[in-house]
Amino acid sequence: MAALFASRGVKCTILTTPVNAAVICSTVDKANDALDSSTDDKTPIVITTVPFPDVGLPPGVESVVGVSSEADLYKMLEATNQLREPLGRFLAEHRPDAVVADSFFPWAVDAAAHHGVPRVSFLGTSMLARACTDTMVRNNPGQDAADGPDAVVALPGLPHRVALRRSQLMDPSKNKLEWDFYDLANDADQRSFGEVFNSFAELEPGYVDHYRTVLGRRVWLVGPLAHAAVSNGLSPDNGERCLLRWLDGKPAGSVVYACFGTLTHFTAAEGRELARGLQLSGKDFIWVTTGGGEDDTEEWMPEGFAELIADGGDRGMVFRGWAPQVLILNHSAVGCFVTHCGWNSVLEAVSAGVPMVT
Repeated sequence: MAALFASRGVKCTILTTPVNAAVICSTVDKANDALDSSTDDKTPIVITTVPFPDVGLPPGVESVVGVSSEADLYKMLEATNQLREPLGRFLAEHRPDAVVADSFFPWAVDAAAHHGVPRVSFLGTSMLARACTDTMVRNNPGQDAADGPDAVVALPGLPHRVALRRSQLMDPSKNKLEWDFYDLANDADQRSFGEVFNSFAELEPGYVDHYRTVLGRRVWLVGPLAHAAVSNGLSPDNGERCLLRWLDGKPAGSVVYACFGTLTHFTAAEGRELARGLQLSGKDFIWVTTGGGEDDTEEWMPEGFAELIADGGDRGMVFRGWAPQVLILNHSAVGCFVTHCGWNSVLEAVSAGVPMVT
């Protein structure tokens, strides 16, 4: 997103914490290199770091990727709340024209307003998902629903019929913290100058109109950002080249790519079932795992699976850690994506024209 702004002559500063800065620095460097020829500014995107608040989280955990318990999740929420003060100092010193802050940082709207800076909320979900959250918080449809977790509840006021089980609804009587958080975020988004979505009108046209006419919100669609990343010339790091070279040796559309996001951790039994499915498919495959915990052992490997992935993998590769997903999906050898359907993954697959299985 910063690259999109910068390509239009807007100087961008990404304000983040040290561990997160290390994660994104190579991507920012590549974006700056790609933008160098099209802008007068040699570094149109700058990373500025602020210390991560000490709230009792393990060292190096500065995002939900490293959170492993509900207690740590609450600590992470507290840490993000404490980032309001360093944001305020940055705004006072640099006086930017606007702040683009994640919807999960509802305090940003008041921090920005204090310095006379408009806040634009960024939402990392689809417009459909955000509209569902909005109507749940405003109408609490579960309060008048039939008893029982499997009772079907229709969400009111949406362009299409959307029905959930009662157990899938947010419920202030059961989880007040979750309810209050989304209520706060919803209020902050409404008070922001506008909202930015990583989506595009052709994908969910009814919800673009719903946001603008029914909810009366100012909204911009800047997605799919994955497409912009490819256009800006993404290239693999050295550790990722072997994976792409392996794909180079496979026929077009022949490889199954399996990845379930950075927050998913399989038990040994779950991992074994997925491995067995890939094994029985008869297709070449790449399977990305997050590493750590049970999925970091060989307990999940069914008989014969190790041979499939040995020595560079004649039939398959298991890649541990952060994988170059956009580059993988845009490789001609990939013909199918087995996914958890996280929104970024959906957009990346749509942008690459790869069919999904979930």
